[in-house]
Amino acid sequence: MKDENKVLACVDQSHFADYVADYAAWAARRMDAPLEFLHVIDRHPELGSGEDHSGAIGIDAQENLLTKLSAEDEARTKDARERGRIFLNRLRERATASGVERVDVRQRHGELEETLAEQAERVRLLVLGRRGEAAETTQRDLGRNVERVVRALHKPILTVTDGFKEPQRVMIAFDGGNVTRRGVEMVASSPLFQGLPIYLLMAGKESQDAPKQLDWAKTTLQAAGFNVTASLIHGDAESIIAKTVKEQSIDMLIMGAFGHSPLRSLLFGSKTTDLLRSSTIPTLLLR
Repeated sequence: MKDENKVLACVDQSHFADYVADYAAWAARRMDAPLEFLHVIDRHPELGSGEDHSGAIGIDAQENLLTKLSAEDEARTKDARERGRIFLNRLRERATASGVERVDVRQRHGELEETLAEQAERVRLLVLGRRGEAAETTQRDLGRNVERVVRALHKPILTVTDGFKEPQRVMIAFDGGNVTRRGVEMVASSPLFQGLPIYLLMAGKESQDAPKQLDWAKTTLQAAGFNVTASLIHGDAESIIAKTVKEQSIDMLIMGAFGHSPLRSLLFGSKTTDLLRSSTIPTLLLR
């Protein structure tokens, strides 16, 4: 698929893939964009045959062992490709049945982050499960790849949770910074959220410029035809966002992501990660 405005859905073989597929299909329909499913097979899977080869000694034993291990690796790779092909075809059929006209699939061996970086220029929106195959087996509440991918790609990324619900009420967590200002402009110019009411929330420390910044965002969205409700609430942004999502029955959140360096986040934590962990609704992350 050569289109440069595609929706790219990154999927693995967990039950979360169905939710990623459904949200990606929803976005592709809304934007009249082609949809592609990408499945990345780890080049170095943490697999083993379970056999003990430590006693393999003798004439030509090393060569025979290497040949055997190579054959086993080739068989695993072939099996993974075939299972991936069947898995991707099922998702393609699911998206087509939902009304998406242009659906393609792609399977690659390698590292997820590197593969996505290669695709980035041709992507309009990336859809990613907030949890995946690894999180499913370890009961992690946030997939290990989410932060790495979001930091690596400067593209809008829709991170989704369990279950699909067509968005009806959308909230923008607006902080007046460059990222969320661009996000407001993106929402205003994109068909993705057209016709949906927008709740515009500015939360955090008191600022003299805040009312002016919020008014700009509200005016920009209204000029694009949106029905906008705006609120300015002082206090802890994370707590206020979480509370407002619940009180306003918001089913999709738009927010800036990872404004600080990875080192700072390691030392002091990340508001983005905290919100993703606590949120139960799909979140569109802006970089």
